[in-house]
Amino acid sequence: MTYAVPEIRSAGKPRRKRLSHAAIEPWLYLSPAIILLVVVLLVPLVIGISYSFRKFSAFKSEYVGLGQYQAMLSDQVLGQALVNTLWWTAASLFFQFFLGLGLAMLLDKPFRGRKAVQALVFLPWAVPSFLSGLTWAWLFNPIIGPLPHWLFALGLKAEPTNVLSDPSTAMWGPIVANIWFGIPFFAITLLAALKSIPSELHEAAAIDGASPWQRFTKVTLPFLAPTIAITVMLRTIWIATFADLIFVMTEGGPAGSTNTVPVYIYVSAFKSLDKGYASAVAVLLLVLLIAYAIALIAIRRTLVRHV
Repeated sequence: MTYAVPEIRSAGKPRRKRLSHAAIEPWLYLSPAIILLVVVLLVPLVIGISYSFRKFSAFKSEYVGLGQYQAMLSDQVLGQALVNTLWWTAASLFFQFFLGLGLAMLLDKPFRGRKAVQALVFLPWAVPSFLSGLTWAWLFNPIIGPLPHWLFALGLKAEPTNVLSDPSTAMWGPIVANIWFGIPFFAITLLAALKSIPSELHEAAAIDGASPWQRFTKVTLPFLAPTIAITVMLRTIWIATFADLIFVMTEGGPAGSTNTVPVYIYVSAFKSLDKGYASAVAVLLLVLLIAYAIALIAIRRTLVRHV
């Protein structure tokens, strides 16, 4: 059977049309999400980076190039804020992770009242951070809160004073509040990962005579490693950019002892009205967190290949 050339060409046109529709159709479904991401994330990011090259005054702005970034090199307040941010992030993350892992392993076992315990564990995650900051600030107040008196009774303080008013201990107030606020995140995610581990592996390890510690290190931990890597990365970024608790509890004081980079950005932009310098500091924080995320993703890929 033979076909004329015009008939072959006409048969090919619907096929090409279907292929073009198939290629365009997924983008039509994704377009609302793409538009939202561009408007909410990309556009503010570009505007913020462009602000970092300008100097703003009360009624005008001027282009200063890399002047804002050069000013950061001699900014001692920023240097202290970077140290405070590292301390705030590392301490919060350390206790959140290990307490969350312990709760996840506890909730993975059947016991009476487990659902009630789960509700109590997940409750802090539902409390607004602003309200959490106010509550913990009141708890650390010796006039209306019990914590200073408990610390005095335990011999940890010479007198029941406010932890937040002492530069040497002020950072521990927001850290404790942040630990309480962030434990549910690790408990929820690690509990879900524990549920995905086949029970046959633990049973086989127990039959072979493995101790509980050996079963944890040789069976549980390798399966949790990829989840741990991604949750630690996400939580680190959230803590490092989290200013609500600190600003509500201390506003960066006393004497800058709790002044982290996000708090410094907020103060520079909305109190000092120096949006250009605040944007430059925000770009610096963005670069540091991107570098951290890239390193941790590479570690996660290595862990996934070895599981």
